[in-house]
Amino acid sequence: MQVRVLVRLKPGVLDPQGRAVHHALEGLGFAGVEDVRIGRLIELDVADGTDHDTIKAMCEKLLANTVIENFSIETAGAQG
Repeated sequence: MQVRVLVRLKPGVLDPQGRAVHHALEGLGFAGVEDVRIGRLIELDVADGTDHDTIKAMCEKLLANTVIENFSIETAGAQG
């Protein structure tokens, strides 16, 4: 089963990568961009029947730093 985990910085947490990309876009003439936030996408192949709580535990223990990051889990077309 394919699982996608999207990890993003929580609102209010400084995003130096996003700021650098924003500055570069402005330098290239893209003046309409108001803000940039950088995240990461993690794709997992897990055994069929792996429950949502197990995947959530993976995120909380390793895949995301829950102090400064939020995550969302997408499995088989559903998002949660």
